[in-house]
Amino acid sequence: MALTLRLWRSLPLGRSAARALRLPTGAAGSRGQCVPWPLRGSEVMGNTGAFKRSLLISALSYLGFETYQVLFQSSVVHATAKVTRVEEILEQADYLYESGETEKLYQLLTQYKESEDAELLWRLARASRDIAQLSGTSEEEKKLLVYEALEYAKRALEKNESSFAAHKKAIELNPKDATSIHLMGIWCYTFAEMPWYQRRIAKMLFAAPPSSTYEEALGYFHRAEQGNIFFYFTYKYI
Repeated sequence: MALTLRLWRSLPLGRSAARALRLPTGAAGSRGQCVPWPLRGSEVMGNTGAFKRSLLISALSYLGFETYQVLFQSSVVHATAKVTRVEEILEQADYLYESGETEKLYQLLTQYKESEDAELLWRLARASRDIAQLSGTSEEEKKLLVYEALEYAKRALEKNESSFAAHKKAIELNPKDATSIHLMGIWCYTFAEMPWYQRRIAKMLFAAPPSSTYEEALGYFHRAEQGNIFFYFTYKYI
């Protein structure tokens, strides 16, 4: 309604419209400037159809420009709100992780398991792994959670190959990150004890299924401990 009112207010009417008409830049005699184009009332009345068409084209152009502005501003606001929302979720997730709220963290992040954001996905992979390590988690649930974590990590890597937290060789990009080193130790430990039937399932997820040994896992755990003496998760496996 407001847009329509603005449109009608902007349109010239009657003889004043004829007086308001101007030659476009570059027209003969204008020398590159817009100059008044005087018209008689009889000229306008004698060419009413052309005048109405000109008004209609001007009105549609104005309306189209106003619509574009509204849609553009709306899309910018929506994109900004989306980015802000993701940042808020990540901040909350990191707080829960640092507080040791493993189950709450997992519940939070599983709401966004269909997300395309690599930062959310690798955190979900880590949360799935942490839930699998809880004493109250059954053996069957642990297996499912491990595969779930691998799938989330794979998706995160596909979305952003440079994300050191998602990369299976994260420690090469950030050698001092105890969390990434510990994560590699967990995965090495998991693959080292994986029975043959689970390895077949892993082949469905990876072109070349990961393989490892207990010795390799132990090496990562020791490195994680050296990188952060307060990294207490490591002692569960050493």
